[in-house]
Amino acid sequence: MTYYRNLLLGLLVLLLASCKTDYANLPTYTPTKQLQAVIEVPAGTNRVLQYNPETKEFIPAKEAGKDRVIGFLPYPGNYGFIPSTEVNRQGEALDILIIAESVATGTVMEVIPVGVLQVEVAGELKPVVVAVPSRPSEQLISATDYASLSRQYPAVKDILHKWFANHSPTTNTKVAGWRDDRFAEEMIQRWMKL
Repeated sequence: MTYYRNLLLGLLVLLLASCKTDYANLPTYTPTKQLQAVIEVPAGTNRVLQYNPETKEFIPAKEAGKDRVIGFLPYPGNYGFIPSTEVNRQGEALDILIIAESVATGTVMEVIPVGVLQVEVAGELKPVVVAVPSRPSEQLISATDYASLSRQYPAVKDILHKWFANHSPTTNTKVAGWRDDRFAEEMIQRWMKL
């Protein structure tokens, strides 16, 4: 009896160890209609991580065969993606940057989009949703829409503009401009997987 119990317990442990969260296919919105974001790169770090949906692991991004490290200031917010969105044929999710204290890779946060920073990388437009945590206790700034961000925190927009324009000198990166929170919501809806 002990042998079978230990065998069953061992199989259960093995099964649980092999279960990994499928971050790419989490719901875009919670049941209470809060947007979700998955953090790949914590605020304040220079090492670029990305989620691999095949292995369900966060792995170092590569550049010229080496782990990609930002040779500029560290990420000014938590960087990641909006789950269950797809912006191109390669299956890439919609990028998001959350203005908040640093949180661990793999954290799923409920957020409020406050705008979209449109970045042009090598001639291709790449939108980055800019958001704040939905929980007031986690918010570093009190802006919860584009108007309040622009009015109360214009320096945040300037800092993000400069960071994205300069963080990767090897790619021809330009900032094309900002769009408001309404545009962000419409864009998220458009890129949600059906």
